[in-house]
Amino acid sequence: MTPLGPKNPGLGSRRNAERAAGGSGRPPRAPQGLRWASPRRRAPHQDGGREGAGSLREVGTIIRSLGCSPTEGELHDFIAEIEEEEPTGYIRFEKFLPVMTKTLLERKYRPISEDILLRAFEVLDTAKRGFLTKDELIKYMTEEGEPFSQEEMEEMLSAAIDPESNSLNYREYVAMMVIDEN
Repeated sequence: MTPLGPKNPGLGSRRNAERAAGGSGRPPRAPQGLRWASPRRRAPHQDGGREGAGSLREVGTIIRSLGCSPTEGELHDFIAEIEEEEPTGYIRFEKFLPVMTKTLLERKYRPISEDILLRAFEVLDTAKRGFLTKDELIKYMTEEGEPFSQEEMEEMLSAAIDPESNSLNYREYVAMMVIDEN
């Protein structure tokens, strides 16, 4: 199962990725759930006057919703590959689709395994308690390595922190986060 779930497969399977790339003889189309600006469906003011374009800010969300887990550096490289020569803040679907299809078919940016995630949390939990406090989590995620933005931190805290204990039971959290690729 991918983060999209069974009702919204998007480009989550090889067959769907090949079909979106034109393998069915039909023209490629946006994955289910994505809303790209279209001259027939949207007025120019709704997409900033850029017909057939999507916001660069949403690229990471789109890629992750398709089951990929790029680092911020990999995401930057991906965006550089699809961005217009003169950056506009938007990407064209026609440029995004072939690059994303290739990414999916090559199985790039695969999620980290459950064992590796669990070991990473265990390294942070020097007292071996099985949990991290909210303050510890904020410190590690904003001051170490590739820091989370304020928005990313708030999103993670709302999903991960138990409001009663004000902590993260990382074994439960890792089990919830893992994507079953079978």
